Amino acid sequence: MRIALLTEGGYPYATGESRLWCDRLVRGLGRHEFDLYALSRSARQEDGGWVDLPQQVRRVSTAPLWGREDDGRRHGRRARRLFARHFGALAAGLCTEGDAPSAADDFAEGLYGLAELAREHGGLAAALRSEPAVRILESACRAPGARGGARDAALPDHLAFVGRLESSLRPLSVDWYTEDTLGAVDLCHAAAGGTAALPGLLAKRFFGTPLLVTEYGVQLRSQYLAASGTAVGAPVRALLAAFHGRLATEIYRQAALLTPGNAHARRWQEKCGADRAKQRTVYPGMAAGRFTEVGEDDEGADPATLVWVGRVEPAKDLIALLHAFAEVRREQPDARLRIVAVPVREPGADSYLAHCRALAAQLFPDEAADEYAVGDNPVSFEELGGPEAPSLADAYGGGAVVVLSSVVEGFPISLVEAMLCARATVSTDVGAVVEVIGGTGLVVPPRNPRALADACLALLRDPERRHRLGAASRARALELFTVEQNLAAFRGIYLELLSHSPVRRGTAEGVPFAHPAEASLPGHWTTRTPDPKAAPAEPPMQTAPTGSDRCTTTTAPGRTPADEAGPHTATGPSAASEPPGSDRRPATNTPTEASPAAEAPRSGRRPATTAPGRTPADEAGPHTATGPSAASEPPGSDRSPAAVAPGRTPAEAAGEERPVSADA
Repeated sequence: MRIALLTEGGYPYATGESRLWCDRLVRGLGRHEFDLYALSRSARQEDGGWVDLPQQVRRVSTAPLWGREDDGRRHGRRARRLFARHFGALAAGLCTEGDAPSAADDFAEGLYGLAELAREHGGLAAALRSEPAVRILESACRAPGARGGARDAALPDHLAFVGRLESSLRPLSVDWYTEDTLGAVDLCHAAAGGTAALPGLLAKRFFGTPLLVTEYGVQLRSQYLAASGTAVGAPVRALLAAFHGRLATEIYRQAALLTPGNAHARRWQEKCGADRAKQRTVYPGMAAGRFTEVGEDDEGADPATLVWVGRVEPAKDLIALLHAFAEVRREQPDARLRIVAVPVREPGADSYLAHCRALAAQLFPDEAADEYAVGDNPVSFEELGGPEAPSLADAYGGGAVVVLSSVVEGFPISLVEAMLCARATVSTDVGAVVEVIGGTGLVVPPRNPRALADACLALLRDPERRHRLGAASRARALELFTVEQNLAAFRGIYLELLSHSPVRRGTAEGVPFAHPAEASLPGHWTTRTPDPKAAPAEPPMQTAPTGSDRCTTTTAPGRTPADEAGPHTATGPSAASEPPGSDRRPATNTPTEASPAAEAPRSGRRPATTAPGRTPADEAGPHTATGPSAASEPPGSDRSPAAVAPGRTPAEAAGEERPVSADA
């Protein structure tokens, strides 16, 4: 099977989202061929290069979503009219208030129209940033029924929005929609929703290729959060939210199957109109082998140490964690907190970490056991890969309880890693935390340092409970969150989707499994198409019993035995006028086997012999009567009784004979 894997800001680049699970998917399904279609987000990401790709990756195509792009194409008059019509429909769908079906249809019509225009006349970069596009957007924002945020937009807002819209719609202008690119694959698998799935949406439109969308993090929510953290005004944020919401709705409507990574992502999809019948939860897979040693070691952890592992950013709410740890220290002075930070190369990421270090120094001044000891802080900031925490297993293995203090979370990967290490956990109730924990850890409300401190103290003071929860969490993680279960799920989904899709490309004769399998149901799902090269089937031939001298009627193709019998043309008296007392036996419609040796004394005829390679029916052939009818044959004649066609009675055969005149 040939699969197009669609990514945005991730695989095959060395940095970015969904890089690890995409690599595990491609390597784990080695019997399939993969074509990679990747959208990059920055020049820095492209400069970082690609990861090592396995041999089943046949093609890699990339396109940038960053920077200002002008391909130099200028459309003619007809193309400009088409652009104005399609962009007007898309703008009307964006600016219309509410979730009316007409607005979603207008957006879809405009989106597909622009895609067909780009496919026929070239890129849309200059057209989307042109003055007519700004005027069309301004008219849609001021139209009756427009959403509130759009009505407040001014000219600078319109210019800012069309610039961002052009970047989001760049997949419409790439050269991926030909018969030898996306038209040659069997399935499009988008590693995320939003812009990453846009090429698959167009492949479905142009070639009928089925689309599979996997979302471990909700792309729509990420777009909302990213827009809120920028310097653009509220009208631009409202228009961007409307665009990504309409795009998500259209993707969910056209996708053959949606595979959210958790119930949290599933609820977001349902809010955008996803059909529950097309949703199937597939948890992300983690490599459990690297945590085996720590998970099976019950004595290596410090019983008074709390561990936090993750990216240091405001959404993780380390401020609340530090205040909660201050409460823990008041109740248990020997407690310690290890903050293991995953390296982040994004600009501005160090500012929040510096703020957390300053707060920790203020809350926990260096302490010394006596006047001769060196002071030490109970809170340590470490970097993953450093001497204190060279690996994730070492980071989790250094403490007895793992803490998650986030206020915003999708799928908590760090929590699953702690569960694989058989560590008891304390988490805030956000995202898919409760679904992942499943009763094997403690959950508290977010932004509540006191509740977080009480839960940590409860586990630090009860080693037996801590060990029991850790063992249960490891068993749950091994059952639900391994790479093996993830690969098995997608292997079955690929075959299922392909089995419901028609064959769209030629395959070599005699190749096993070249055509998709169909389910074993009565009847046929599709209409049978006759093969013009196949010879017509010969009808079955009825032959007389072996040794009989009677002939059997051969039915011509397309005719029944009744048609072949037809009305008899007799040249003598009719069989119906047989005189009373005749010694003729009545004809029977059941073939009777007569011995030639027994008939010879009565009729004087010799047994019929059959030539080699011929049947008795071939030897008998059709008889042509030239004398009196067989029905008027005198007694003692050596002629055999007339054969009646199969399925007919003698009365029916006699009744269909035409009367003859007395002169005959």
